[in-house]
Amino acid sequence: MWNSRALHLHLLLHSFFLIASVSAQRSNTSSAWKTLSGSPPLVIARGGFSGLFPDSSEDAYGFAIVTSVPDVTLWCDVQLTKDGAGICLPDINLENATDISVIFQNKSTNYLVNGIPTSGYFSVDYTLKDLSSVALTQGVLSRSELFDGRLSAILTVDDLVKAVAPQGLWLNIQHNAFYSQHNLSMRNFVLSVSRRVIVSYISSPEVGFLRSITARFNPKTTKLVFRFLGQDDKEPSTNQTYGSLLKNLTFIKTFASGILVPKGYIWPVDASLYLQPHTSLVSDAHKVGLEVFASDFFNDVPFSFNYSYDPLAEYLQFIDNGNFSVDGVLSDFPITPSEAVDCFAHLGPNAKKIDNTLIISKYGASGDFPACTDVAYKQAISDGADVLDCPVQVSKDGIPFCSSSIDLIESTSVAQSSFSTVAATIPEIKPTGSGIFSFSLTWDNIKSLTPSILNPFATQYKLFRNPKYKSVGSLLTLSEFLSLTKNQTSLSGIAIIIENAAYLAEKQGLAGYDKPGAQKVFIQSTNSSVLNKFKEKTNYERVYKIDETVGDAATKAVDDIKRFASSVVINKNSVFPRNKGFIIQSTNTVSKLKSSNLSVFVETFSNEYLSQAWDFFSDATVEINSFIQGSDIDGIITDFPKTANRYRTNKCLKLGNKTPPYMQAVQPGGLYELISKNNLPPAMAPLPPLSDSEVVEAPLPPVSKIAPASGPDSGTKPGTQPKGNTQPKVIACFFLSSLSLLVTSLFLL
Repeated sequence: MWNSRALHLHLLLHSFFLIASVSAQRSNTSSAWKTLSGSPPLVIARGGFSGLFPDSSEDAYGFAIVTSVPDVTLWCDVQLTKDGAGICLPDINLENATDISVIFQNKSTNYLVNGIPTSGYFSVDYTLKDLSSVALTQGVLSRSELFDGRLSAILTVDDLVKAVAPQGLWLNIQHNAFYSQHNLSMRNFVLSVSRRVIVSYISSPEVGFLRSITARFNPKTTKLVFRFLGQDDKEPSTNQTYGSLLKNLTFIKTFASGILVPKGYIWPVDASLYLQPHTSLVSDAHKVGLEVFASDFFNDVPFSFNYSYDPLAEYLQFIDNGNFSVDGVLSDFPITPSEAVDCFAHLGPNAKKIDNTLIISKYGASGDFPACTDVAYKQAISDGADVLDCPVQVSKDGIPFCSSSIDLIESTSVAQSSFSTVAATIPEIKPTGSGIFSFSLTWDNIKSLTPSILNPFATQYKLFRNPKYKSVGSLLTLSEFLSLTKNQTSLSGIAIIIENAAYLAEKQGLAGYDKPGAQKVFIQSTNSSVLNKFKEKTNYERVYKIDETVGDAATKAVDDIKRFASSVVINKNSVFPRNKGFIIQSTNTVSKLKSSNLSVFVETFSNEYLSQAWDFFSDATVEINSFIQGSDIDGIITDFPKTANRYRTNKCLKLGNKTPPYMQAVQPGGLYELISKNNLPPAMAPLPPLSDSEVVEAPLPPVSKIAPASGPDSGTKPGTQPKGNTQPKVIACFFLSSLSLLVTSLFLL
């Protein structure tokens, strides 16, 4: 069933990465491993790169070979056809991974599978020839279905070996008992196929099957692995639970060289998805000479909150925790364990920084803690951020403080407080709906509120951040923020972010603060008129944020930016625009800005896979690497600075043409080209360039002093707005001139 498409795919995949002529070797394998053999853990690609392509397809297997460590082992879930052919399919029910229900409509059947009545399409009802017209499809609904149009044929085990010639082949025999009931012998198949191809591993959850073949295989060539299912599930041969068999590892050693267990057997999590202490399983198994392989690794399935949605952190927990290492991991995204094993393991706490890209926090470590709180800022410092940011808002009584939004509903409990009555609708600030704005409450009101962690993917996708710490910490005044940062020698700068200038209230009482440290001061705004207010302060680095998504920048617009700023912030789509989640190209935006000596910072880098293009394989590290190596940006703005800082120390950087494929930048549009024409989404209109008219603004209005308004707790009637908040044009410059005075008094050199 194999055909010549393999060569075409092979060429496409090798062009997917920017760096060519890569040496097929590991970057560093000299570190001591706590595996049973002392060798690096095995990377096992379940159905190939099944996190992207249809499981067990030629595309998935080929992509796994190209993007993983050289000795990646390809996993095939073996099913048997009516005429005894062994095919690679992830599920005994073909309907879950193919289009068979379209090809053979209304032909489903019912069988007992492990004693459970199951309806579907089963390979035992079809010959290999019957299945030649059936195509593999993406079986996980949350993953892209656009590659289904490539009409990937079902592969036999022999087809797989001919197509991609894997260094290692793993056959998983999940349902030997089922096929025996249909007079098909899985034992005969594996004995036969092993005479034609080299099989590295054979696994099964059935003791009887493994015991029936153990004498026929040399463990130096083919290792047998007993696969554990749920601890309360019963193993059919012994009628014991897998939890019971786990207590008798010496028995398993009599017929197997290793065990394959769900990762929860090793690092259990509680009902709230937080890690519990690790079990002794790995060390116990190693003591009796059993290798331990861990399964259930998926980059795009929520796992323990301890990992902050960073799949690389999870792999490192299993292979480099100081106590033990599993002997291999089974993954739908083999690129991530490849980089874990080869680039990030054994770095140590004092690893040398190899890349110098600036890491700028987004409201502190706001992916783990409530934004702009003391705990978020302290965590960001600990995580290795270079620049700490403070988006400045102003309270009704003129106190500048750090908050992610001028609308306090977004980051505090204000909507559930007694201050909910001061909600207002201001389209210039919040185009839709009402808000409770910082200038409506005094600082005493605001600091009494409970912070709330930002959950950008909760409403639509039910993906929540760190619920155990969703309400910890305290908001800081600008003065407190400066005091926190001034003695932090690891920080190279702070970013003061000023937005909504026309609505910020008068600032008073600015003298008397201590002089902070010598960090660089960035003043950031989307308003050129704001940055022009700081133009005479030559010791400030002014940063212009382009809030539109642009594909280029007009020369006159760039020249205008140069007059008031030395750096620019753009969003990720202005670098790599996406269509249906796939990158379609690289824009000219970064090169145009950098050609005029403007530094370019890009936002926002988050760990959650939903924030990333499909091209980055649900792996924040792949995304960071591709932006830094592929577009030469100067800084990244992230709510998870720990992930970005770890990237800068990995061993696979600065290796030239020896850079392994998993640490190369992805080729923009590389995956998009692999989508069949029939499945291509409608073409996007070209992104507009940044124009001069979008940059140039009229000066801010002159300062006009107004009387400060009282807070809701001092006489304001519920539901009314004080007069001071209805005069944006009059008060526009009060905050700016006052902030300038404050920062000048604090940062005089």
